[in-house]
Amino acid sequence: MWFDPKCPWAWNTSRWLLEVERVRDVEVRFHVMSLWLLNDGREVDDWYRNWLADTLGPVRVAIAAEQKYGPSVLRDLYDALGNRIHHDKTPIGRDLYVSALTELGLDPGLADAADSPEHDEALRASHHAGLDPVGEDLGTPSIHVPGPDGKVNAFFGPVVTPVPRGEDAGRLWDGVLLVTAAPGFYELKRGRTESPRVN
Repeated sequence: MWFDPKCPWAWNTSRWLLEVERVRDVEVRFHVMSLWLLNDGREVDDWYRNWLADTLGPVRVAIAAEQKYGPSVLRDLYDALGNRIHHDKTPIGRDLYVSALTELGLDPGLADAADSPEHDEALRASHHAGLDPVGEDLGTPSIHVPGPDGKVNAFFGPVVTPVPRGEDAGRLWDGVLLVTAAPGFYELKRGRTESPRVN
């Protein structure tokens, strides 16, 4: 799964995938994408531009940690960042990064990456690896699974609230795999009637 730490919809999808791991033979690996990068240079509503303003720092910190410690660090770092952002409502900034990194025993100096372009090439590579196969300028959550023919089956979503738990999570996974594996299947969507309930 490709995530931006600030996106509440991606957070819910990630929590669903962790539930899926408990009830299906699935191993979730996390990767970084950037909503800031996705929307750079685009015409977006003012409220969304304001919302995007602090999204670059967290993804830079996540990529810097991945560069130093390897991709497996992203699961726990995403948890640490996401819990602070979505549950504790901690303002995004240096204190949040240092707190999350310290909790995991990671170098707190990686918080400096938030204000540096040093890892932006790696960020762009991760971003494009996740989103290019999905296409149509879609964002997060983006998921890749092996398709029935062995090729990558990449898709956006699901966008879900509240987070399905237990066997409900497993059934949703089964359905997502079924529809996304169908040749020529592109879209299934309905209007959102509520904001994400993170849990």
